[in-house]
Amino acid sequence: MIKDCDSSFGDRWAVFCASLWIPPTWQDALMEMGVPWGSTPTVDLRLWRSDAIVLFDWLMSTDLNAVPITHPAQKQALADLLARSEEVDVIESTEEEIAAAQEEVAKDMGW
Repeated sequence: MIKDCDSSFGDRWAVFCASLWIPPTWQDALMEMGVPWGSTPTVDLRLWRSDAIVLFDWLMSTDLNAVPITHPAQKQALADLLARSEEVDVIESTEEEIAAAQEEVAKDMGW
């Protein structure tokens, strides 16, 4: 990891600076290995794409302050779910894809 390697001081400085290796912080090292901050245990959750689109659309359009909760961690968990959802391609869903996903998820609900 190289930080602040400014080549405006000339080519020799840029070559010297590029040869430096600055050890990462332990947080940077964990993130590069794919381990979340503080190595909090994680789970993999597989969703149907339609469910993910519906959830993401709802989370984006919902005021989390208006969602009834019994503990503040519930609101944080929803915010975390929204943040993780932004890392996958459902964020680019069109209105037509959202409507189709809502229809698919709503059919055969049985309740």
